[in-house]
Amino acid sequence: MEIWINPACSKCRSALTLLDAEGAEYTVRRYLEDVPSEDEIREVLGRLGLEPWDITRTSDPLARETGVRELPREETDAARARWITHLAAHPKLIQRPIITAEDGTAVVARTEEAVREALSRTA
Repeated sequence: MEIWINPACSKCRSALTLLDAEGAEYTVRRYLEDVPSEDEIREVLGRLGLEPWDITRTSDPLARETGVRELPREETDAARARWITHLAAHPKLIQRPIITAEDGTAVVARTEEAVREALSRTA
């Protein structure tokens, strides 16, 4: 299992604390330093079953500054590609933490319940 975190994020720190308390084996990815590629973002979206705008922090001031909120939210390859390109260029806008579970799925682990859900998903 891998967890994408921003160490400054309290939700990320809470998720790590819970993973440690449960004795989980995981790899930490500081996604602001080790920026995911467009292909990696596409893969995680597939694992999450979400659209790119679903994992975008649109209320972040950077979203306004970079214009991501104005991108079309259309379920087309072209619209998705624009969002994914934007997220790869501005990883701070990716919702966090994201845990990739052992069974090939992923969760946006902003709550204790979501972290526990990821822990329950085994291959």
